[in-house]
Amino acid sequence: MAAACLVAAFAVAAPGVDAPAQAAGEATIEIAGKSGVHAFAVELATNDAERERGLMFRKELPEGRGMLFEFDVERPVAFWMHNTYIPLDMIFIAGDGRIINIAENTQPLSDALIPSGGPVRFVLEVIAGTAHKFGIRPGERVSGPMFGR
Repeated sequence: MAAACLVAAFAVAAPGVDAPAQAAGEATIEIAGKSGVHAFAVELATNDAERERGLMFRKELPEGRGMLFEFDVERPVAFWMHNTYIPLDMIFIAGDGRIINIAENTQPLSDALIPSGGPVRFVLEVIAGTAHKFGIRPGERVSGPMFGR
């Protein structure tokens, strides 16, 4: 995994810091698939500090909400669930908005690496069960202002 970037999306927080933080930006994105179009209100994690903090320490994530991690270039990445208390679906997305891979129902508090399965520019984290509920699959498209740039 030498070419992969380990995203410490759930890295160890600074001593004494254990409260959830929100990313600075927000957007609405849509996933179009066989079951229709599904909109998500997402927090944007676009810099190292936001990507390192991710959804750590959150106790809940409402359906229809999530966090979108954006990287400067398309590359293989790996995430983990360190200090993350809620199970998530991780949707790995190419720069053009095409879904490359989905890791469903990730295990809270796990340090096991979750690889992207190929080069990606974005990772969408949503509450576990979302991909199954809406029939979201690799090959489907995500749209929003940041895709296709």
